[in-house]
Amino acid sequence: MIIRFGYVAMATSLYDASPSKTMTFSRYKQLGEEQRDKQLKKITKANLEHTKRALHYNIAHQIHLYRLSSSIVPLATHEEVNWDYLTPFQQEYKEIGQLVKKYQMRTSFHPNQFTLFTSDKEHVTTNAVKDMEYHYNLLEAMGLENESHINLHVGGAYGDKPSAIKRFHENLKQLPPRIKEQMTLENDDKTYTTSETLAICEKESIPMMFDYHHYMANREKEEKLVDLLPCFCQTWSKSSQPPKIHVSSPKSEKAYRSHANYVDIDFIKPLLKELKSQQVDVDFMIEAKKKDKAALQLVEDVGKIRGVKRVDGATVEM
Repeated sequence: MIIRFGYVAMATSLYDASPSKTMTFSRYKQLGEEQRDKQLKKITKANLEHTKRALHYNIAHQIHLYRLSSSIVPLATHEEVNWDYLTPFQQEYKEIGQLVKKYQMRTSFHPNQFTLFTSDKEHVTTNAVKDMEYHYNLLEAMGLENESHINLHVGGAYGDKPSAIKRFHENLKQLPPRIKEQMTLENDDKTYTTSETLAICEKESIPMMFDYHHYMANREKEEKLVDLLPCFCQTWSKSSQPPKIHVSSPKSEKAYRSHANYVDIDFIKPLLKELKSQQVDVDFMIEAKKKDKAALQLVEDVGKIRGVKRVDGATVEM
């Protein structure tokens, strides 16, 4: 079995390379119309250039997975800011997509926790659709709309989880089918367990993004990896890409849900053991604080395990 490793948004090894620089709405209101447009374009241009820098870093280090920043475009979905963030940067988007395709990288987006479909408030669902459309627009501009995924959590339970799940299924009907096809759902560290998320994914024919750290923090007694992993993998059966797993480890016992700087190899050994027994290729998205450094360190740590062969900079074979 093959495991590929990747990281989230910013290559910390690069100087001044954040692809998520932004501008607050308060600052936006203080500027004149011409200055507003100039600043929005300046920040977006910088974020796109830093995204390209990260991709070149990934190419050099043979990192095949990368999560694009959701904050590439400042104020893109703000209801009082309506600006064209696509036309002025067509070349930059195209270059990003070309790099991803040429080097066969797997990319994704992960909108924030406010993009959800469980709310009983209509404007929350409307904003969720708008945010998903923004992410899809970026993928489309990059030419990656048919291969990249947009990952969400199910949302809140609001004290009545069955009703919230029912609303999720109903509200999701407002999402255009082409966008839903690129959507994945992730299990939570507090609210929706792996089994609950899996059931929703199966009903909606949506691939599940399994978060191992969240599973450990929020699991029912009957939830066992040996039972869950085959079902999780099955949700990816229609995809041309292998199942994807989020990997991190607790900062401490007291701050169990918080991500540590690096991934503790001992924490994920039970996951590695079960994956090996099932012989299924998977991709690991590392969500540790040190991002690229943590991903490369974990590759090195996993590569030292007996029976594991390091294939390239960020790939191992078990």
